[in-house]
Amino acid sequence: MLTRLTFRQLEYCLAAGEFGSVAKAAEYIHISPSSISAAITQVETELSVTLFIRRHAQGLSLTPAGVEVLKQIRLTLDQALSLYDIANNTQHLVRGPLRVGCFTPLAAMIAPELCQGFARAHPGAEVLQIEDHHEGLIERLRNAQIDVAITYDLNVAESDIEFEALASLPPFVIVSETDPLAQNRITSLKALAKRPMILLDLPLSREYFLSLFREAGVSPTIAARSTSPDVLRSLVANGVGYSLANVRPRTNVSLDGKRLVSVNLKGRHRPMKLGLAWLKDQKLRSVVEAFMERCRACISDGHVPGMSAPGFAGRVADAAAPEHHDTAQSD
Repeated sequence: MLTRLTFRQLEYCLAAGEFGSVAKAAEYIHISPSSISAAITQVETELSVTLFIRRHAQGLSLTPAGVEVLKQIRLTLDQALSLYDIANNTQHLVRGPLRVGCFTPLAAMIAPELCQGFARAHPGAEVLQIEDHHEGLIERLRNAQIDVAITYDLNVAESDIEFEALASLPPFVIVSETDPLAQNRITSLKALAKRPMILLDLPLSREYFLSLFREAGVSPTIAARSTSPDVLRSLVANGVGYSLANVRPRTNVSLDGKRLVSVNLKGRHRPMKLGLAWLKDQKLRSVVEAFMERCRACISDGHVPGMSAPGFAGRVADAAAPEHHDTAQSD
């Protein structure tokens, strides 16, 4: 007779199958690899079937039986999640698992206030916050690893992805406080083209920033690249070069304690739009819909958690552009 398998054990097995690695699954769920391995062993023992072929250097491979078992595990977990909606609708509560993905450069500023504030408002909700680059978030949505993503509107035209813009984030320049450009309220892409640039080298973000220069008819002089916004800010603060950004943290200090200065860009440039992404055909559970409503209430052009108001910065650039006569910084 089978002993009762827990949903947690089934979730751990499913994660191991999706990632093809105990270590990656453990990192995703934020538990120890030994817990994943123990869950796999327990499920295989109870079902008397081998789910995975373990290869030391190549991770896990599903057996034919494992493929079928994991399909049923996913269906079982999906049905279990629907029980929360039944209970929520009858008791007017918001509870159950909520997996929120967040674009990595935004996560430290936006996600804690939104996710933890939601968890405090709804103690029955089990909130898991996951950071990834934009393409990784879209893939996680498709694989049902997250319920909703807080991200940009970059490359979300796919037919299976729904995107709702909540705030426009115009591009601007960041420089060291010792940079002569720090004395200016505004500059142009043409004026920046020959200066050394630090590029945020994330998929899609990189292409977005480079496209701004192409639209201005110039090419940037890239002096360094980084996939980390914090490293990028430290490089700028240490005088390696300037950078472009869309996110305005409330602090103007890099992690090594040096001060940064924001300078607006002359004219109008395509902003990044911050919003929510989810699968179009996905039936949103009550806890997911409640979280999305919180995001709609908290994010706008006038306010983004953890950031300076983006709408005000855009108005400053538009207002300053006609009055700017500094030939060293003009088009």
